[in-house]
Amino acid sequence: MRLRPQAQPLLLVCLAAVMLGLGGIGWLARDRSSQGGQRPSRSLLELLEDIGKPSPPPQEGPGVSAPAPPAHAAWRSPLVQSCQVQPGERQRLLALVSQLRQFPNRVRIDPSNYGERHSRDAFGNPLDPNPRLVVLHETVYGIQSAINTFRTPHPRDDDQVSYHALVALDGGVVFLLDPSKRAFGAGNSAFRGEWAVTNARVQGSVNNFALHVSLETPLDGEHAGARHSGYSAAQYDALAALLALWMQTYPITPDQIITHRGVDLGGERADPRSFDWGALQQRLSSLGLLC
Repeated sequence: MRLRPQAQPLLLVCLAAVMLGLGGIGWLARDRSSQGGQRPSRSLLELLEDIGKPSPPPQEGPGVSAPAPPAHAAWRSPLVQSCQVQPGERQRLLALVSQLRQFPNRVRIDPSNYGERHSRDAFGNPLDPNPRLVVLHETVYGIQSAINTFRTPHPRDDDQVSYHALVALDGGVVFLLDPSKRAFGAGNSAFRGEWAVTNARVQGSVNNFALHVSLETPLDGEHAGARHSGYSAAQYDALAALLALWMQTYPITPDQIITHRGVDLGGERADPRSFDWGALQQRLSSLGLLC
């Protein structure tokens, strides 16, 4: 079939456009950087194909290193080696240890205020979840106020808080959490360059490998000041007995007992205020834990 004369120019234009298009595609697909061992450049077609692809998620999984904690002051324990044993005190403290082991006073707290210990961090790396650090705190207000707080549901992460045990002014010990659970006792924190990042959206903490115990604050300490009258002799007795119980069960050494102030990376925590390391030193020595 012969085309009409007026259709021939239109056909020629279409053919020319097709040829130019094919030539352009061939030119775009060529490797224009193959000389001199240069890295081949990607064609425009390849780049266009990538535009429609979803962006890859942030890399997570085994082999991705968790961020290290920022530099912070080195911890030097005030507890020193000592083999001085006062027989009468030793027997009294051993009796307290036995009492804590056989007749623990337990209080159930709300599950929103604690969690499980993690065996892997947020990036898939293995973690040792065994307790190997004790962090000392204070309640600021009365012990019952603290218990009420822990028994109250807190759906917001920022409100969740707990310790493994409380030590009352009269020397009573209240167990809140089994040591196998992770208490929310410290936020942004580290110990000797170690923390555990269990949530990639927030900074790490010592909670995954720490035990937390809080001393009931005396009445004159219910404020934000730097000091108060201090803790009772009965509290130091009970604290020493509790530490002995934990140190006999877990790989915790005296230099792994630290204050909240000592692990805090934000510089906001000062507890336990007015703590007497000498009083604890004497009792742990009588128990044979510093020798």
